[in-house]
Amino acid sequence: MCSPTFFKIYRAKSVQEFKPDPYIATILNCCMWVFYGLPFVHPDSILVVTINAIGFLIEIFYICIFFAYSDWPKRRKILIALLIEVVFVVVVIFITMTFLHTTKRRSMLVGILCVVFNIIMYNSPLTVMIPNGLGALSGAVQLILYATYYKSTKWDDQPNPPPSELQLSSKDTPPNP
Repeated sequence: MCSPTFFKIYRAKSVQEFKPDPYIATILNCCMWVFYGLPFVHPDSILVVTINAIGFLIEIFYICIFFAYSDWPKRRKILIALLIEVVFVVVVIFITMTFLHTTKRRSMLVGILCVVFNIIMYNSPLTVMIPNGLGALSGAVQLILYATYYKSTKWDDQPNPPPSELQLSSKDTPPNP
């Protein structure tokens, strides 16, 4: 899991080329799931709270190790990301508790956000791909579509003929008002 990564960081006393993105995304994901599992959002979800609270604490530990062995630019990035996450969670809690008065509505909004952040968390390791990873993916999709629909496309073998010249006679022109 993550432990081998952090053993490498600890041994090297440097984060090397590792990125904090997956750990930052997991902190937000766990935090949102803990909020979701609280009785005033989604009753009878103590297991969701327990599992994600433990995950939250583990990720905080990982971020602390990452932070300790990072240079200042990476530390600044971590701090900014965590600050944005805290502000976001506070806003979500405020909106949920102020404007949504039933657990059904609260669990719907927070549940949707949890699913979105779950997807982000599982895709966060992809940030280590080549900088143009999305461009490569987009190009692959285009090539697949081209190969799929190439035979069904009707191709004209001859270029478009030049437009024919049409001359209006005097009786075909509309009268002036």
